[in-house]
Amino acid sequence: MKKSKILVTGSAGFIGGYLVEELLRQGHFVVGIDNYSKYGPIKKSYDDNPNYKFVKGDVKNTYLLVRLLKDCDYLVAGAAMIGGIAYFHRYAYDLLAENERITASTFDAAIKASKKFKLKKIIVISSSMVFESTDIFPTPETAVLTSPPPKSTYGFQKLSSEYFAKGAWEQYQLPYTIIRPFNCVGIGEMRAAAEKEVKSGNIKLALSHVVPDLVYKILNGQDPVHIFGDGKQIRHYTYGGDIAKGIVKAIFSPKAKNEDFNIATDKSTTVLELAKLIWKKINPHKPFRYISEKPFTYDVQKRIPDVRKAKKILNFEAKTTLDEILDEVILWIKSTTGKL
Repeated sequence: MKKSKILVTGSAGFIGGYLVEELLRQGHFVVGIDNYSKYGPIKKSYDDNPNYKFVKGDVKNTYLLVRLLKDCDYLVAGAAMIGGIAYFHRYAYDLLAENERITASTFDAAIKASKKFKLKKIIVISSSMVFESTDIFPTPETAVLTSPPPKSTYGFQKLSSEYFAKGAWEQYQLPYTIIRPFNCVGIGEMRAAAEKEVKSGNIKLALSHVVPDLVYKILNGQDPVHIFGDGKQIRHYTYGGDIAKGIVKAIFSPKAKNEDFNIATDKSTTVLELAKLIWKKINPHKPFRYISEKPFTYDVQKRIPDVRKAKKILNFEAKTTLDEILDEVILWIKSTTGKL
């Protein structure tokens, strides 16, 4: 494969970190931009890679983006205000307003670069939250056109970003690919600077993502484990490295032009099943007990993607098992206890 140059916005983020690493592993040139607004300054294993250039900057600076895109082949639009469920509540307006500004600036720059330079396509990192109100399971990509709109401002804004892509193609012929990751899990998901602590039993959390939250609570001795909701919520926990591989396939596949893809594992797991798995790994000789707490408003009961399109067109399958993911996440959180 011919080596390309890719601009990744939000490169210091959770998915962004996995994506940059995968692109570099495949020998591509990467420019990353991030303002460190989520986690603050952090070091990455690939910071000194000669094929990587990092720019600390604000994606809302359209002029800067245009300049960075001057010799780039692709743009991955990953920058956004993003957090857990509690984050959706606390920043209901800011999520909508700030992410619209980020999206508009990114597309303005991409449109200019596609006309003046050699930019071939924009890849939009959307979210499974666009399906927040669907009643179709497993949920195919086409359900985005027939389901009721998302209830949360975050889900609604992510849906808006997809319409930015469609509008930019319709008016300016800017090619796009839309990616919808489902429940990304991995290492590197730290306490966000703007997250508000939420008490869950005797533990204060500031992650609001179920896997690291449960690991953190169980490592800190919570017994019984406190679970938001009844534990019957269904998720498809997908390894960040697998999601990155899916995104890379979508970047370079000619068949992905103007298409959208659910990127996820095909394995369903309830929150209660997840809690039991984590408990068994940390406390193999103790009986599992749990208590249900009041769920968050936007705690979607089912996120079950139909992943056949990604398999058929991109030849993509998420292969990392939840068991393997948990081994890695538990080890990482153990090594960073007190920093979450």
